[in-house]
Amino acid sequence: MKTKIFCDSADFQTIKKFNNNPLVSGFTTNPSLMRLSGAKNYKNYSFKILRICKKKPISFEVFADTFDGMLKQALIINSWGKNVYVKIPVVNSKGIFSGKVIKKLSNKKIKLNITAVYTVSQVRKIIKEIDKNSKTIISIFAGRMSDVGKDPVPIMKESVRLTKKLKNVRILWASTREAYNYLQAKSCGCEIITMPAQVIEKISKFGKSYKMLTLDTVRKFLKDSMESKFKI
Repeated sequence: MKTKIFCDSADFQTIKKFNNNPLVSGFTTNPSLMRLSGAKNYKNYSFKILRICKKKPISFEVFADTFDGMLKQALIINSWGKNVYVKIPVVNSKGIFSGKVIKKLSNKKIKLNITAVYTVSQVRKIIKEIDKNSKTIISIFAGRMSDVGKDPVPIMKESVRLTKKLKNVRILWASTREAYNYLQAKSCGCEIITMPAQVIEKISKFGKSYKMLTLDTVRKFLKDSMESKFKI
């Protein structure tokens, strides 16, 4: 199985660059990335991106914290394009499961990306609420787990097992930290991994020999020391 690579960015130039790159199959954004990219008007900036990304799947996240607000924003975001997935956080800021919102939207056959998922228990709860004929991505934040000393691999493997027979459900390895995570995601059976642009660039270098890696490293150190005119 090939694990598809999505680019995790809201930067217009980055999306423009990778939109025609066969290595990248889609895009994911979130409110933090939108802010970092300089978006002032969420809708207008999203439309600017969609003028470039017309076919590849792209996720835009709701930012309301009430379930009525999430539902309202989700319906609007869904209307922006056929390639749009609506990102719904698995819980709101009070820790209450977004199940009712997920169920209502999924029953309307709205493509969803359930985000900020960390546990198998959350995955089980999501599966119970979705329409199995509606396209759903479940984004599990592997990188953030690793950041606090938790191993994401068992959670990923079990989540893949739980959704294996659900042809419209995809497990996504999220918050990628390094290129090696791609091989981990593939080994776990994840159908998608989303990663920032700088990590995608590293993926293109896969296959380098240890000999070349040694030479590249030594030559870089030598170049920097010469340009710095170091003396001992």
